[in-house]
Amino acid sequence: MKKFLILIVILLPQILFAGRYAGDFMMIGCGVRPLGMGGTFAAIADDGSAIFWNASGLSQIRKAEVETMRAFLYKNLATYDFMSVCIPLPAKTTIGFSMTRLNVDNIPFYDEKWLVGTNVDERSADVEQQLTGNPDGTFSSSDLLVEFAFSKNIFQEINLGWILFHLPIDYYFGGTFKYIKRDLYENSGTGMGFDISFMIKSDFALLTDIDWLGSIKYAINLQDVAGTEITWDTSSKHRDMIITNPKFGLAVIQPLDFIKSELILAYDWDNMYKYTKHFGAEFNYDNFLFLRSGIFDKDFSAGIGIKYKSYGLDYAFITNNLGNSHRVGLTFQF
Repeated sequence: MKKFLILIVILLPQILFAGRYAGDFMMIGCGVRPLGMGGTFAAIADDGSAIFWNASGLSQIRKAEVETMRAFLYKNLATYDFMSVCIPLPAKTTIGFSMTRLNVDNIPFYDEKWLVGTNVDERSADVEQQLTGNPDGTFSSSDLLVEFAFSKNIFQEINLGWILFHLPIDYYFGGTFKYIKRDLYENSGTGMGFDISFMIKSDFALLTDIDWLGSIKYAINLQDVAGTEITWDTSSKHRDMIITNPKFGLAVIQPLDFIKSELILAYDWDNMYKYTKHFGAEFNYDNFLFLRSGIFDKDFSAGIGIKYKSYGLDYAFITNNLGNSHRVGLTFQF
């Protein structure tokens, strides 16, 4: 029964409402660190998961990086996997490749052949025609997202006049090409889409004339620009449309040199189906121990990370009304 509930919650609304929720599996969000911070990553975007959250931030990565993640969702009824590879190129450019997969196994199947030739009243009156409630078999459902992204960083110093100062600004531009494949029972749907993103970083101390302040970043990511169409291989060639999702982000990065630490405070909002706010924080001690927490919609998240040389291990716990979930991820730089 629980597995049948997952089928209804995750899969059927996306068909019944003609694609209104066709992109919901992507909105779960990839990566361990971003979800540990409540999904506030659009204006941070400095690891492989930026391919999804804000590809323009990829050019902050200046070492080749591999990231993997596994999440157990809805009381372990579904698995959610993510893998990315990011490669820095000359001229402050970085490219990235990622794969994200949601999989639900052992969904019970009830064949309609037992309903042919009878109606509800006849089955109620005749014990021999009543259904047993036992499934006729099981099937699996999977959603695959493949993304290729690029990012370019441009640095500029703006002269605000001889009586003022030169303001350093980093501009980041990015784009993501995506391929989507959805498998449901005996049918498949495929589609291709595109994201465009932008981020700007400046010195918060110069802007406010408070010497001890750090830096500030603003970001925007337009996911599925102009919509992404999913075409199914049914006889009717049914089509779903993933609507554009604008993500906006703000982050403040504050060094705490007196304890060899750094604090990041972040805020995101998006508006795919409704206005959703995200708040998150990360405390980084000596670039070794990372403590994270966040709030988004009505859910809470927390996480921890450890980094040693080029290796990173991350864990996140996320609450959800369908069941709390756990995420574990590994990162390697070379």
